[in-house]
Amino acid sequence: MPKENKKRGRREELKKRKRDHGDEVHTNKRRKSSGAAEAEEYISLGQNGDVGLASGPGEMPFYGMLDEEEQEYFKRADEVLELNQFNDDEERVLFLTSVYREAEGKELKMANSQSCSRLMERLIMLSSPDQLKALFQKFSGHFLHLVQHRFASHCCETLFIRSAPIVTQELVAPPEEDKGDPQDVYVSMENLFLYAINELEGNLGYLMTDKFASHTLRVLLVVLSGQPLEHSATKTLLQSKRKERIAVNGAEKTNEFRLEKRAVPESFLAALEKIIRESVSGLDTTYLRALATHPTGNPTLQLLLQLELTQLGKQRAKDEASIIRKLLPDDPIVEGTESASFINGLVYDTVGSRLLETIIEYAPGKMFKALYKEFFRERIGSLARNEIAAYVVSKLLERLSKEDLAEAADLILPQLQSLVERSRVAVIKTLIERCAARGVDTTAIAEQLDQAYGGPNGFDIARLLKLGEATTENGVHPPSESNASSNHPGKRHGSLLAQAMVAVPGPLSELIFESLARLGTPLALKVAKDPTASRTLQAALTSPNASIIFRRKMIQQFYGHIAEMALDPSASHIIDSTWDGTHGLAFIRERIAEELAENEASLRESFVGRAVWRNWKMDLYKRRRGDWVTESRVSAGNDGFQPFPEGITGNQNLEKKSGIELARQRHAAAKASKGKGKAHDKHKGAAPVAGGATAQAR
Repeated sequence: MPKENKKRGRREELKKRKRDHGDEVHTNKRRKSSGAAEAEEYISLGQNGDVGLASGPGEMPFYGMLDEEEQEYFKRADEVLELNQFNDDEERVLFLTSVYREAEGKELKMANSQSCSRLMERLIMLSSPDQLKALFQKFSGHFLHLVQHRFASHCCETLFIRSAPIVTQELVAPPEEDKGDPQDVYVSMENLFLYAINELEGNLGYLMTDKFASHTLRVLLVVLSGQPLEHSATKTLLQSKRKERIAVNGAEKTNEFRLEKRAVPESFLAALEKIIRESVSGLDTTYLRALATHPTGNPTLQLLLQLELTQLGKQRAKDEASIIRKLLPDDPIVEGTESASFINGLVYDTVGSRLLETIIEYAPGKMFKALYKEFFRERIGSLARNEIAAYVVSKLLERLSKEDLAEAADLILPQLQSLVERSRVAVIKTLIERCAARGVDTTAIAEQLDQAYGGPNGFDIARLLKLGEATTENGVHPPSESNASSNHPGKRHGSLLAQAMVAVPGPLSELIFESLARLGTPLALKVAKDPTASRTLQAALTSPNASIIFRRKMIQQFYGHIAEMALDPSASHIIDSTWDGTHGLAFIRERIAEELAENEASLRESFVGRAVWRNWKMDLYKRRRGDWVTESRVSAGNDGFQPFPEGITGNQNLEKKSGIELARQRHAAAKASKGKGKAHDKHKGAAPVAGGATAQAR
């Protein structure tokens, strides 16, 4: 006889009792704290401003589901928009209009759908201002729930970003109200944003730590401030590394982070100040510091602190209700105070150190100097060795004066060998850049780097770029697999360090130039074809600090491999750089052009090859070689002229003149001879006029 299908265990019975009792079981229940790093724990404000753990604004509403026919239609529309293969703009506008007509009344369902939310984002990217306003109005009244949804939150982000420039356009040139239909009410994009902000008020403390809403809230804050969304520092605060990139093929400016700094109305700045004040008004120092180590709340707190000190002024730090004063209330901040313990705890914390970087970067000068003198001045050398604290040290170096920077460099120099062994060269790069900017002598840094990356022949660029073993005069040793891997963790930092060294005149750049010049063709080609290391070679060839002798030696290593490099995605950029790298070396530029011309067929069949062909103006070289040579030599110049390579005479490098050039030369000579003859006859028959012979000859 079959048995009743039951679920085992006491947990299921407990759940059943909870369901039977309805809300009585969990109305007074409080979530158990499991640490500041738990994403499920939210810090928010109660009804009376009390701080506590809350479950959020309420249950998420269910907007319904699309039927199969609707899903199929929107799926095909999404594919069409992604490819963006319309004949003209009019055809695309008609298609968008038909999709919007089909989506009428289903916008909220689409935004909450895993598949159709992508279509909604693409629609927003291609929509006109009127369509964006209509969609904004459809979302109005639902933003509090949409920003918390896994898929709808991305639609809200895209809507805010694409609507931000419209606010500026309406501010600069207010549109005329359309009085055609009396039932239509004109609403500005500014007011639509303000309505959305009003919906979120009262829940900002909760939204700061919500897994999805926090990203949308950050985007909204940046839009209100008018700050550029393309700035690298802001970009890292806005998006997650795992964020799916929704784009439209071939569409202009579909990247959501291309917005530049914009003019915003006064109401936006007032709303921004209100958000900053209300988001932390009910939080005391203890709970605000808890946000500093919260993985979701920390980026939001960083942005709030940054906007408070940049948009509302540095004097904001004196306000007792400001974020920075709540985080660091002690005055002065010295060892033994709670603020000192808080700062010392952030230095080595993976999440909290990012907030400390923000404080160091944007704090008023007086506060920064006090913090540096009290906590970092004496131990900056030891902090530079730590994997996490090293990023804090980099921010400190960016704000130090010339005297403090020189003192910090003396403390970091003894740790240079250890930093190189651990592949933590980001601090060294920042130190070099700041010393160059402040005018601090870098000779001691160059000596330490020469020892740290020393090889049989001196400084070895291959070790710095993680390409392989040390080089020899006749060739190179086989590269080791661990160092040659393109995924080596220190490879990118090594390339950035080398580029920073190239930019500094003197011993630092000479280390790079001398090492590159003696690489030999096999390893030089390896550098050129490496996506990361090739950027160092590009910087070296185009650097104003590179001598003409180095550029000549470096480029000559590529003879016989120019076409091979022009077909490589990375090395092709090196060939482009040699156009500037051959300044003062016109004969080398013509040699490279000749090698490119010999491989015209293969270059034209490749995408990167066609780019090189175009950048080198090879069509002009093939059709009117004389004009190309003349133009090339004028742009190349003869600065610091060097003798031709061994075995090549100057006559062999002279281009044969075309017929038209010879004719022009004969005509100029004949005209000059005729002018001299007339001047001679006039001198015979009449008294000379001052300057007359010269003028006639001209």
